[in-house]
Amino acid sequence: MGLIHGYGDHMGRFVPIMGAWAKRGIASVGIDMRGCGRAEGPRGYCDRFDEYIDDVAVLARLVGERAPRVPAFLFGHSFGGLVATSFVLAQPGSWRGLLLSAPYFGTALSVPAAKRFAGKIASVLAPRLSLPMGFHGRHLTHDPVRARAIDEDPLSFTKATVRWFSEAELAQGRALARAPSLATPLYVVMGTKDPVAELSAAQAVFNAAGSKDKTFDLREGLLHEPLSEPEGPQIADALASWMLAHIAS
Repeated sequence: MGLIHGYGDHMGRFVPIMGAWAKRGIASVGIDMRGCGRAEGPRGYCDRFDEYIDDVAVLARLVGERAPRVPAFLFGHSFGGLVATSFVLAQPGSWRGLLLSAPYFGTALSVPAAKRFAGKIASVLAPRLSLPMGFHGRHLTHDPVRARAIDEDPLSFTKATVRWFSEAELAQGRALARAPSLATPLYVVMGTKDPVAELSAAQAVFNAAGSKDKTFDLREGLLHEPLSEPEGPQIADALASWMLAHIAS
């Protein structure tokens, strides 16, 4: 399977999950998207959203090279969930299933209209302007050890560029509009207390999705990173079971 991390994140943080899936017989490949982790490029910046689609195309090639003729699944967390969904919508039939963790189809934090308008102007005049996102480890998981590790991770960043935000919003609108054409089996897991990704936006895309085989796994009280929560191992196991069932079907 192929994995896509979230914004400001990197694949190194998913190694424990990949290890857990490996024990279930599921091999996985992940790459850092441009501007993230160890990848090249300005931190958190893109000229256009489709650059991330190009990154997933590279990931798809790597998965195909390492596991030819094997059913492949695509997993995306947070912003990576938006990217993964956009890729599947652009290239339908390329994956056996789509798994999303707290997909970023909308922003949970309310952004004033004036600030949003100013951001659109800045996206044109000063596209690389970076602003604090205001989130820390404690907003992502209830596990204090993991929360501290997130805050101290030198490969992560906590600012968002105005161009990225503008491009992400446009991609969110396209994802909802095109969701009825999504036929790939779909599994979404999300916490009810997510302060980053808007729950209602994720539910709207899920409800609009044309997939006849889809599951919305809503976890009471969890924050933005379900797989980093104390219940994470059980959630990872549920995702693995879903994938294995779809290989056998």
